[in-house]
Amino acid sequence: MNSKKKWNLKHSERMNQLKVPTPNPRLVDLSDHLMGGTALDLACGLGGNSLFLAGKNYQVHAMDISDVAISYIQEKAEIDSLTIDAEVVDLTDLDNRQWQKGSYNLVVITFYLDRSLFPIAKNLVKEGGHIFIETFYQSRMNENKGVSNQYKLMPKELLSEFEGWTVLYFEENEEEGRQTIFCQK
Repeated sequence: MNSKKKWNLKHSERMNQLKVPTPNPRLVDLSDHLMGGTALDLACGLGGNSLFLAGKNYQVHAMDISDVAISYIQEKAEIDSLTIDAEVVDLTDLDNRQWQKGSYNLVVITFYLDRSLFPIAKNLVKEGGHIFIETFYQSRMNENKGVSNQYKLMPKELLSEFEGWTVLYFEENEEEGRQTIFCQK
């Protein structure tokens, strides 16, 4: 099964279980730093983060490979009168895209790991802007469980990746097997 079909199926199943997608709880906790502007939500899924950010006065550009997810976000944004430009995009093929350097105040990536996106995300953030990333990482408690290790960060990998940025929040949660960073350029 190709990636698009796989994610369309997953998101269709999730839509039947959820009433409204929820934003990442750590992103919500950090909302004092979220002052509005432009935001890019990569691998946005059903748009919990996108919908939250649009409600915080961001003009959101949401991208995902799933047309099921993108259609859902577009409908929800229209119903709630939110500013979200939702687009079906294969994130593994962004090299040919014409990006404008420094075009976003915030870039968000949650539970999707493609390390080739890191330099793209860094380039897209305006000076003084932020990046929020949260995904799985290789911890002793989750070794060889769930997600393949190729889709898990190494311990403290995000700290190394964003060296030179101002780290406002960093956490490695062993129990949940996730690593989170929120940093400013």
